[in-house]
Amino acid sequence: MTPEADRDRYPDALRAGALLVVVFGHWLATLPRLEDGRMVDTDHLLAVWDAAGALTWILQVVPLFVFVSAAVAADGVERRQTGADGEQLRWWSSRALALARPSVTYLAVLAVMAIIAVFSGGRLLGPLNQSLTVHLWFLLMLLAVQALLPLSVGLDRRFGLGAAGLLLAAAVLIDILRAQAFSVSDLLRLGDAVTSTGGGIGWLNYLAVWLLPQQLGIAWKRGRLSGAWTGVGLVLFALVWLGASVWSGYPVAVVGGELDGSTNVLPPTAALVGVMWLQIGLVLVAEPLARRVLAGPRVAKVVAILGALGMPLYLWHKLAELPAAWLGEQLGVMIDAGVPGVPGFWAGRLWWLVLCALVVAPVLAAVVWFETRRRPNVPPTTSTAAALAGGGALLVGIGVALAFGAQPGAVVGVVAVAAASWLLRDHPQLRADRPAAARDG
Repeated sequence: MTPEADRDRYPDALRAGALLVVVFGHWLATLPRLEDGRMVDTDHLLAVWDAAGALTWILQVVPLFVFVSAAVAADGVERRQTGADGEQLRWWSSRALALARPSVTYLAVLAVMAIIAVFSGGRLLGPLNQSLTVHLWFLLMLLAVQALLPLSVGLDRRFGLGAAGLLLAAAVLIDILRAQAFSVSDLLRLGDAVTSTGGGIGWLNYLAVWLLPQQLGIAWKRGRLSGAWTGVGLVLFALVWLGASVWSGYPVAVVGGELDGSTNVLPPTAALVGVMWLQIGLVLVAEPLARRVLAGPRVAKVVAILGALGMPLYLWHKLAELPAAWLGEQLGVMIDAGVPGVPGFWAGRLWWLVLCALVVAPVLAAVVWFETRRRPNVPPTTSTAAALAGGGALLVGIGVALAFGAQPGAVVGVVAVAAASWLLRDHPQLRADRPAAARDG
């Protein structure tokens, strides 16, 4: 049996499904606003419909993606821990390089559009300027968390599920310290107190909360989490956790928000952990049936195709909203359908999803055509200094684009990410040109 035939398709299907949920969730949440037939602004579904917050318990699938990614990578990371020196660094460099190369292409296109928008005085970017880069936060988080994957593997080997318990306790304790909730009455309104303060010490939960699904993913891979009944228990526990969180004052929604500490994401709160229990529980409940379905060769082929398209689709799906808005304007379809409760709102949402999917297909085809013509399987750097410099440049470049949007963030960010892509790849010709004494240190 070939390694490809022997591959576990369930984690692959979960990752592909998670990315599709994110893409369609982002499109669903974007509400174009038109005046005189032209898009002049956008709303977010959460801003106009409070009940949408509960939908994010399913649509916020980043914890699921981290969980599954850790399960897939755990064995390889453990093998490298017993291998030659530098293997762990090369593994992370390869992961960072795999994100940097397609990110350069995306940011370069945004940078060109931003420059054209400046000199043309037109509406090329319009109200979507910031939203074209906001989804890149996921890449920042993933890079940081995966850099610590060897540590997570070691903690699982030593403490088992106790390692996840330590992270859970840390996440709750950080929220308590952030809220200064030191009495019973304070703890009963913990959510109110946490989200009425700035981030402060709460930013430590950026690691504690996002490392938790990684730790649980390793435990799943090792068989420490298994069984449909365990999954049912986690789902019930999750509903209690989320209900108690909302009752104590945490926001219902577990996505987005401003950098003022009033959300469950910026910085992450203990309430977000409830979503992890819910999604991991559903993974365990669905596992027996899903594995039987995925045993078929046709289904496995679809999963492989979706997996290959996942990252390009994630990077480029927000850009599809620009031509989708233009196309909706030209066709006169109901892409601006008011708010929930207004007749035609959900029909308008359906039109918007169809237009975005229709427009993203040729964009994705062009991206795949371009990326497949670049040099494939570029080996990562073997230099510690280059890996650290490249990783730093990648974080800075994506961070700038995230903070300042396509204009001017992408113009500056693409330079840093391009530098990262160069630093993170191996350059044997440069090593060959160096004098022997210099190579020997």
